[in-house]
Parts: sequence; structure tokens; C-alpha cells
Amino acid sequence: MRAGPDAVSFEDAMATTEFRVAPVAHITIDGDACRGCTTRACVVACPAKLFVPTADGGILFNYEQCFECGTCYLVCNEKGAISWSYPEGGAGVVYRRS
Repeated sequence: MRAGPDAVSFEDAMATTEFRVAPVAHITIDGDACRGCTTRACVVACPAKLFVPTADGGILFNYEQCFECGTCYLVCNEKGAISWSYPEGGAGVVYRRS
């Protein structure tokens, strides 16, 4: 599949994206539930690659550059492992046009 003349590279798109980081994470991870997970679907599915497996079997989530797409919440197969909500007002991802 070839990109058209108006195609924008991922890097260029990210350069026009602003992340207004809230002081409190809008997604929380239950480390105990994550330790029992065998698929690690959130690690694979997150388009921003914000989920990182830890040495003890848990998952670390870095919310600062989250696209707020909800993919992690949708693919998680461990009940209650991920709690997701929108960031507080004024915080979160802002997509700008170049």
C-alpha cells in the first residue's frame, strides 16, 4: 500500500500533538491482576507503547502521552485490571492541525 501525496508521517503527526498532563493518572492498573495475565494484550495493543512489563510480572503504565483511545481497556482480559476514565478537564491529548 502506497501513501498518497497528502500522507502525513507518524513523526509529523506526533509533532502536532500536544499532551496536557494531568497531575492524576486517568488510567490505573491493578498490579495483582496484571501478574495473572498471560496475554499482555495492553502491551501489544497500545498504539503509544505506554504499557511496560515489569520484572515481577506486573505492568507499568506511563499515562503522560496517552492518546485516550481506550484500546487498553477494550483488549484487557483480566477483570478489573484497568480502570479508565477521561482526564480531568483541560488535561489530556490535544490534536492540532499543522
